[in-house]
Order: sequence, then structure tokens, then C-alpha cells
Amino acid sequence: MDKEYIIYHIPGKKIGVTNDLYNRVERQQGYEVGEYEILESSPDIDYISKRELELQKSYGYRVDLKPYNELSVNLKLKNMKINITEQTTTFPCPLNKLKGRLHDNLEMEWETEHGHCYLDPGLIKWIVANAKTSMFNNDRCYVYNKAMSKFIEKEYRKEVEPELFEEECDDCEDVVFYFDMIREWADKRGLYAKGDPKTQYVKLMEEAGEVGRAILKDDTDGIKDGIGDMVVVLTNLAELCDLSIEECVEEAYEVISKRAGKMVNGTFVKNE
Repeated sequence: MDKEYIIYHIPGKKIGVTNDLYNRVERQQGYEVGEYEILESSPDIDYISKRELELQKSYGYRVDLKPYNELSVNLKLKNMKINITEQTTTFPCPLNKLKGRLHDNLEMEWETEHGHCYLDPGLIKWIVANAKTSMFNNDRCYVYNKAMSKFIEKEYRKEVEPELFEEECDDCEDVVFYFDMIREWADKRGLYAKGDPKTQYVKLMEEAGEVGRAILKDDTDGIKDGIGDMVVVLTNLAELCDLSIEECVEEAYEVISKRAGKMVNGTFVKNE
């Protein structure tokens, strides 16, 4: 009997392909019957791969960089039994052993809500730099799937569209990775192990006051310094709340990008 490939839809989240609906959507991603729908199915992997991209585009979702049939899909996670949730990928080892365990599992592949992951040396380096110890178990560590997906997409585009990628990044080279550098700096100083969201909030208000004073003095350098300090504090505040600054910014933009309104006395007032 031919293998059946299924295009599934999780409303508001994604459209994907699988040949094992229960394991992929229910067991791995945690959705129940009624929370997802089957759009199409076929034993023709080439047709399904093309159709998935068409549907992702028509529904307004992120379109996969590679069609399903070009992925060497191997969801057997070898010896490392990682745990994949909507937000994170968790590895069953402490941070100080993560690099070695990942190298032992080179070419391992898995799927997240945000796309396909293939463990190569570049991704290992990113994971090791961005992994955090689980708050529930010191012998486990995790990374955020959305941030990992963005790194993978960037590396893929560097490889297949180097000229276009360079043109787009001339004015914003590696800006997003300053967040990673901030987190690494804070983690090395014990801020995440011993810090508190409430103290970071107080720090944020202090920095906001500095910006206000700099604005009143028309102090451009002071404004620049204060805004930068606020971004650092916000990055750490998000991390202490088990979030990432990237996902907070992305969610905010998704809201404001659809917001209509007008300027009133120098302030944007949204429509009711």
C-alpha cells in the first residue's frame, strides 16, 4: 500500500505535511481532534509538496523555504530523546554537556511549529550559544523554536541567495543577534539564575526616567544611551519571564500592523 501524505491545517498557526498524522500533530505538537483539519491527502509526494506551498501562501502563512519532498525527513531522533513543544525544543542534558551530545547526533532532524531542523555544525553552534537551563530541571536545557527557525532561514538564504541576502542586510547586518549577545552577557553574570522580574521592572523605570531627562535637555547622546539601556533591560525582563524579546516584538508588530487610526496632537490614536 502506498504511503499517504497529508496536508494538515492548524487554524491561526500553520499548514504542514505529514505521513503520520497522530504522531506529528497530536503526540508531538499536542493538538487534539477538532483543533486541526485535513486539507488534502495523496500518495504523490511531489503533488503534495507543491500543494502545501500553494496553500500556505493562499492562507497567509509563512511559506516553507524548501518543499516537503526536498527535505530528507528523518524524524527518528537517534539517541537523543528531545522534547518538542510549540515554543521550545528541550535537550536531555545540562548546558555543560550539550555541545558534545549534539555532535554525537549530527544530521539529526526534527520538526517544530516553525519549520524543519537539520543538525549541522552551524546549528550546533547556535544552539549552544542560545540554550538555557530548564527552570524545572538543571539536567535539561532548551532553545526557543522561533528564534532557531529564524537562524536556520538566515543561513539557508545565505547559501542559496547570497547576493540578495547581502543586499537586504547591508543596513541591518546581524542586528537581531545583539539580543543573543545581551542574553549571553547577562547569563554569564548570573542575572537569569539569581535575577527577578520585579527588579528588572524597577530598572526599566529608572532607564525610562533617564530617557525623559535627556529628551528635556535635547541630549541626543543621552537619549541614544538610555534607549539602548532600556532594550537591554527589556531583553532580560522577557527572559526572566520565560519569554524572548524577539517573540514579544513580533507579537506586538502583528497587532500594530493591522491597526488603523490617526494622529491627534502628536499622538497616534487607534480606531475603536
